Amino acid sequence: MINVTRLNGKAFVLNAVFIEVVETFPDTTITLTNGRKYVVKESEDIVMQRVKEFYQSVSLLGHQHMGEDEDEE
Repeated sequence: MINVTRLNGKAFVLNAVFIEVVETFPDTTITLTNGRKYVVKESEDIVMQRVKEFYQSVSLLGHQHMGEDEDEE
């Protein structure tokens, strides 16, 4: 799930798994696989970054190591 904001300022949570297309014309429009569209304040780049972070958090993409050292025993 990702947090986004409607143009009227109301925040909501969107299930990133169902995002099919993210476009900017000029407002960022998110189209879901069911055809529903949401126009949001966030830029396309921000939405895509949040989607990527979501996918990583549920192990759909590889996790980036944040400089944490793991014990190798």
